[in-house]
Amino acid sequence: MRTLVVSDLHLGARTGRDVLRREDTRRALVEALNGFDRLVLLGDVLELRQGPVHEALAAAEPALREIGGALGAGREVVILAGNHDHHLVAPWFDRRFRLVVDPAPLGLESAVEFEPSDALAALAGMLEPAAARAVYPGVWLRSDVYATHGHYLDRHTTVPAFERIAAGAMARIVREPPTGPRRAEDYEAVLSPMYAWIHAIAQTGLRDMEETSHGPSTRAREVLTGNGKRSIRRLGLLAAFPALLAGLNRARLGPLRSDLSGPELRRAALRAFGEVVGRLEVDASHVIFGHTHRAGPLPHDERSEWRAPRGAAVLNTGSWIHEPTWIGADPKRNPYRPGFAAVVGEEGPPELINLLD
Repeated sequence: MRTLVVSDLHLGARTGRDVLRREDTRRALVEALNGFDRLVLLGDVLELRQGPVHEALAAAEPALREIGGALGAGREVVILAGNHDHHLVAPWFDRRFRLVVDPAPLGLESAVEFEPSDALAALAGMLEPAAARAVYPGVWLRSDVYATHGHYLDRHTTVPAFERIAAGAMARIVREPPTGPRRAEDYEAVLSPMYAWIHAIAQTGLRDMEETSHGPSTRAREVLTGNGKRSIRRLGLLAAFPALLAGLNRARLGPLRSDLSGPELRRAALRAFGEVVGRLEVDASHVIFGHTHRAGPLPHDERSEWRAPRGAAVLNTGSWIHEPTWIGADPKRNPYRPGFAAVVGEEGPPELINLLD
C-alpha cells in the first residue's frame, strides 16, 4: 500500500495563509493522490485556534471535498488530531473517561469513535466518498513506520515558547509523575487542559486570535528569534532575557535555553521529539511527525541530527501554510515553505517530497 502523509494544513485559517484554499495548490495535491492508496492527514488539519469551529469547517470544505472526490470510494483517509485541532478528539476523550470504567490504555494507536454531532464527523463527511477513519495519538503505517503529529514534544523542548512554558506550569499543577511522562495519558494530562482553554477563547470569535497562523505560539517565536516588529531586541528585553529564563528554570518550568538561533530551533525540536519517541517506547525504524512546520531532513541537513536516541530515522512533513516571516531570501531552499509530504511505500525508507516545488 502506497501512502501519502501530509500535515499542518491549517484549513480555515482566518489569516488566509492556508495555501490549499487556492485552486492551483489544491490541484497539485489532488493530482498527486492518483498514485496512492491511502492519505494520512497528520494533525492540524483544521485551524481551530482562530475562530469558531463552524467557520473553519466551512472554509475547509472545498479542499476536503476535492480530496475525498479524488480518492474515491476505494481508498482511505486516516485523520489524526494535532494541537491546533485537538478539539476533534476532545468529545471522544470526554466520553471515554466519563462513560467507560477503566478504559483501555491509549497506547501508540487507538481508534477514535465519533458521533454525528462531533466536528470530526463533519470533517469525515466532507471527505466522502473516500473512507475516513480517525486514530490517536499516532498510526502505524507499516510494522517499521510510525507517524504522529508531534505536539507532545512541546513538553520537552528547550525553546521558551508559549506552549512550552504553559506545559511546564501545567505539569506542576497536575502533578506529573516524578520521572516525567511515560504514556500518552501523561502527555494528555498536561497538554489537553491548555488546548481546551485556547479552544474556548477561539470560540468567542475574537479577531486578535488570527494575527498569525500559529496564534500565541508563533507570536512568541517571532519575539524570541527577532523576526517581525515585536522582537526581543526591538522591545528592549535583550539584557533581561537570560535573567527571565533563569527565573523560569528556578521555578521548574524548564529547562529552557537562551540560544534561539535557527539551527538551535531545529535541534531543540528534534531532541524533544526524540525524547517523546523514547519515553513512549516507539519501536520503529522510521518515525514521521509534523507540528514544527520545519520539513526535513533536506539535502543540506546533517542526517545524524535526524535520529532518535533509540535509532529511529526521523522525518518531518513540514506544513501547507505560507508564513512569510519564515520563508527567507531563498524560498526554493527554505525548509518552512509549504507543500511538503512524505511518501511511504511497501518497503524502504519514507521519502520527503514537495508537491509545490
